[in-house]
Amino acid sequence: MSMAATVSGLLVAAPQSGSGKTVLTLALLRALKDRGLEISGAKAGPDFIDPGFHALASGHSPLNLDPWAMQPNRLRDLANRHAGTHLLIEGMMGLFDGAADGTGSAADLAQALDIPVLLVVDAQKQSHSIAALVRGFRDHRPGLGICGVILNRTGSERHEGMLREALAAIGMPVFGAVRRSDALHLPERHLGLVQAGEIDSIEAFIAEAAEIVSRCVDLDAIGKEFLPIAEPAGAIAVVPPPAHHIAIARDAAFTFIYPHQLEDWRRAGAEISLFSPLADEGPNPNAGFIFLPGGYPELHAGAIAAAHRFKTAMRDAMERDAVIFGECGGYMVLGEGLEDASGERHAMCGLLRLETSFARRKLHLGYRNVTALAGRFAGQQFAAHEFHYSVALKEEGEALFSASDALGVDLGTFGLVKGSVSGSYMHLIDQRSGT
Repeated sequence: MSMAATVSGLLVAAPQSGSGKTVLTLALLRALKDRGLEISGAKAGPDFIDPGFHALASGHSPLNLDPWAMQPNRLRDLANRHAGTHLLIEGMMGLFDGAADGTGSAADLAQALDIPVLLVVDAQKQSHSIAALVRGFRDHRPGLGICGVILNRTGSERHEGMLREALAAIGMPVFGAVRRSDALHLPERHLGLVQAGEIDSIEAFIAEAAEIVSRCVDLDAIGKEFLPIAEPAGAIAVVPPPAHHIAIARDAAFTFIYPHQLEDWRRAGAEISLFSPLADEGPNPNAGFIFLPGGYPELHAGAIAAAHRFKTAMRDAMERDAVIFGECGGYMVLGEGLEDASGERHAMCGLLRLETSFARRKLHLGYRNVTALAGRFAGQQFAAHEFHYSVALKEEGEALFSASDALGVDLGTFGLVKGSVSGSYMHLIDQRSGT
């Protein structure tokens, strides 16, 4: 059955990061849900953390839509698979900010899906100048539709009045104004927001944010701005399941996995089981592929080091030639040792000749095109993302990937392969078309 008439979308964006679009997206999701709208959330780009908040606010499973790593047909396919009849998508960074080559922005995603943009503007340090800012964003790219503005962090009724007057002069609808409030703040750490599951008061926070937004934003007007998302028009390249039974590490130390990967594997008939290294659990012994995703092992290094049953099970899996793959934090755990923020070394699984440190931090960030040189995915090409502060003190053995950045600059090789075990700092997002 065609879903083109039942799945509709609206993208929440901002002129720059830090404008408050995450909190407002959560508030809008819950407030619209409370009014009876069947709605789901999605995140533009490679962010692992924000979708978890969207899921709590909407009651539907999370979704990433990455306009740099995914082709338009792939984006439309994922959108049309989603449970919600309306899809509220949170943009990343500023509206026109993407990869180093200038592509993959939230604006690109809105145009790929042919949906409008709701612009969140942090107005706390401006008044009439807001008209020039919004006019510039509205007119910067022909074909991109900004349907209206939410004024965020306004200071007073008088301040709001000046902002509304300025935007009325350029014919820009204002859907609401939200006052500055300490109640609309989420805690952060080195990779972004503290994860939703780690905040005890998150449900109360979302409910309060929704109540605030319901008082000061025209939800009826926003509800009318969602536009249908077309179905894909051709073939879609997806990553096939690497084994019939896939075991995935899943707990507070291993949380970074893209929902579409799990959905792809399940739709292809793969059996997926979860295990918790922090609970000293090993993977299912019947698994042909064991996946340690990224997360925060640097915050739980002592517990992982003490998880002897988990580490023994991983060595047993290697000896029976099960394919073991680690991404970013999972890659660190496959190594010999991990140095935490204080400089204390903790023994990891010892399956790769790798030593990493979170004490000697350096930011590594950006989109990558990678080609697998060896291991389970040898010869395949992927769009990937790298984002970590830890560094490799020792990385010895056969390389897993060759990589280039979004500008096509050769970055050399990444990761390690040893028998059936492999990993790297790269988060694989999607398979490149034609591979």
